[in-house]
Amino acid sequence: MVKRCVRKSVDRSLSSKYRRVAEGFREAAEVANEYEYWNAAGVLIVHAAIAFADAVAIRIGGVKCQGENHHETVALLQELVAPSEEAGKAFNHLRAIIDHKTSVSYSGELYEKSDVDRLWKHMTRFLEWAKGLLDA
Repeated sequence: MVKRCVRKSVDRSLSSKYRRVAEGFREAAEVANEYEYWNAAGVLIVHAAIAFADAVAIRIGGVKCQGENHHETVALLQELVAPSEEAGKAFNHLRAIIDHKTSVSYSGELYEKSDVDRLWKHMTRFLEWAKGLLDA
């Protein structure tokens, strides 16, 4: 079980700035992927997903998590978003992405195309859900 995060109040109007940051990470991940910089692409995918999650939490609740445990962000979204099958799937995709944060960034593990393809699939599905909430 993930503990409740320390929350930071953020003006809801700033959600669009977090989304722009997230889009920048996503676009940079595309470039890294194109040049076969697999670990760089993976790191950027992780950060894009986290930034999109923050944008959603800010837009809906005017809060975001502070701290290094990004699984707390999933728990925060579960509190803020009405339960649904679609939301549950989105949370699972976000968890799968966050599970890679340490290995792709700090472990010295070399990622390959197949690893990034899996992360990309999770990110695409999570972003589809997140954008639906952000564009509503």
